[in-house]
Amino acid sequence: MYHSGEIILITFPFTNLTDSKIRPALVIIEHKEDIIVIGIFSKVPEVLEDSWFQIEENEFWFARTGLKKTSFIKTEKIAVIHNSIVKKKLGSLPDDIFALVKEKLRKTLNI
Repeated sequence: MYHSGEIILITFPFTNLTDSKIRPALVIIEHKEDIIVIGIFSKVPEVLEDSWFQIEENEFWFARTGLKKTSFIKTEKIAVIHNSIVKKKLGSLPDDIFALVKEKLRKTLNI
C-alpha cells in the first residue's frame, strides 16, 4: 500500500506511450490496484516552468525524500500505474511541502 506524498521508483511511461524510463514519482493517491503519480526529473532545465516544483538538495528535509540530487516534480506529467510496477519506495515529502505540490497541481489542471 502506498500513501499520498510518498516517492516511489517506477517504470514511468513517456507521453507517447511507446517507451518508458525508470524514474522516481510522487504518489498522489492509490485507488485499489492503481496509483496516480507525478513524474520527478533530475535534469536541471534552463527555465523553470510554472507547473514544476523544485526539490532542492540543500533543504533540511531533502534526505527523507530518498532522491539523490535536486529534482523537479513536473505536475503536468501525470500517470496512472498498476501497483505491481513499483520497484521500491524511496521516501516521502513533508506534509507541508506535499500541500504546496498539490496546490501547484490544482493550478496546472485548472481545478
